[in-house]
Amino acid sequence: MTSPAFETAHLVKLVTRRMPYGKHAGWLIADLPGPYLAWFAREGFPEGELGTLLALMHEIDHNGLGELLTPLRGKVTP
Repeated sequence: MTSPAFETAHLVKLVTRRMPYGKHAGWLIADLPGPYLAWFAREGFPEGELGTLLALMHEIDHNGLGELLTPLRGKVTP
């Protein structure tokens, strides 16, 4: 899968949106564990915006760029 196109607003959504289902339901997408994101990368991301956000978070996590989200945490409201 190629890296998804994203907007700056997607970064805000990573720290405000929660996983709606599954083992980590209720977790912020930005806080999902790397192995869980890697599982989606192998098995396929869901359709729509959730899939885009999960793919983006996987890329951020896989490349060790999680600190990019630190300035956004606590500064935005859901």
